[in-house]
Amino acid sequence: MMLIVGPVVVLADEVDEGKALLDTFLSDVRTMSARFEQSLIDADNVVVEESNGVLEIQRPGKFRWVYDQPYEQIMVADGLNVWSYDVDLAQVTVKAQQDVLGGTPALLLGGTGNVLDDFEYTESFSDRGTIWVHLRPRSTDNGFTKIELGFDDGNLRRMIFSDNLQQSTLIALFDLQVNQHIPGDHFQFTPPRDVDLVGVPIVADTRPTE
Repeated sequence: MMLIVGPVVVLADEVDEGKALLDTFLSDVRTMSARFEQSLIDADNVVVEESNGVLEIQRPGKFRWVYDQPYEQIMVADGLNVWSYDVDLAQVTVKAQQDVLGGTPALLLGGTGNVLDDFEYTESFSDRGTIWVHLRPRSTDNGFTKIELGFDDGNLRRMIFSDNLQQSTLIALFDLQVNQHIPGDHFQFTPPRDVDLVGVPIVADTRPTE
């Protein structure tokens, strides 16, 4: 399947609006949930994988990303750890959140205003009614080279993540809900008993401070 990308109209007067939309998204959105459809595009502009599922975000620092198709996978960031559960492989991988999210789209989505310390704002433009905001990670250690956020009617509706393999991940959001209550246990994860656990989770220090 080939992905045909239409012409982009760049408007200088959209820059301030795009930056304002980004700032509002980071400062005012406390929770967000949506269905998503995701496509992976290779360097030849061919769709090589399609998937869908549900995402939930609670700032600061928590998210739940569930893939339903083509295979079931659950990713949960609980504020300390990032858990990745591959249901078919019966395997859970856990890593320290601070070690894996720097410069990634997940940090941008789940963080607040200071996450822009990890990104460089490059430009904004309008394309067929969507205001696109381009960001570049200051570090490419996690493999991402560019992040594009598309806002429609003031809400985040599209995302494009480009990596150093010249691949792009396109995500469209549907049934978006902003600043609605999400139960706290959605951002907790306990590995099932019958799976392999790879990694050691960080445990919160609950000792009283002196």
